[in-house]
Amino acid sequence: MAAKTNEPEFRAEARFQRVSSQKARLVLDLIKGLDVQQALDTLTFTRKRIAPVVRKVLVSAIDNARYLSDDRGLDLDVDRLFVKTAIANEGPRMKRIRPAPMGRAFHYQRRLAHIIITVAERPAETAKAARTSKTRARSAA
Repeated sequence: MAAKTNEPEFRAEARFQRVSSQKARLVLDLIKGLDVQQALDTLTFTRKRIAPVVRKVLVSAIDNARYLSDDRGLDLDVDRLFVKTAIANEGPRMKRIRPAPMGRAFHYQRRLAHIIITVAERPAETAKAARTSKTRARSAA
């Protein structure tokens, strides 16, 4: 079993977003585990409709980390923050009706998603190891 560390986590969420959770997860999977600056760059150039919303939530999580670390008196290095979790849960569904031929109606549902992003500070020795392994993986590709 892994030892549980007491690293503080900071989160932000955007609720009731007009996108299915499956489509939001496509974007969130791109940034899981990345450093926040790298995640922001990735989201800037991602061509999905939900990417600007996810970027806004990530910026909000970073700002929450900055504010709460000052408020609690924590020594937080913003440059060592990484995306710990990025989740898209299903929200409520909006039931809609589309007119159909001969006076009938087709029922469909508009899906909503709740997007939650958690950032945490990466330990110093782990941050260095993660960067070198990503660099090796990119050079091998």
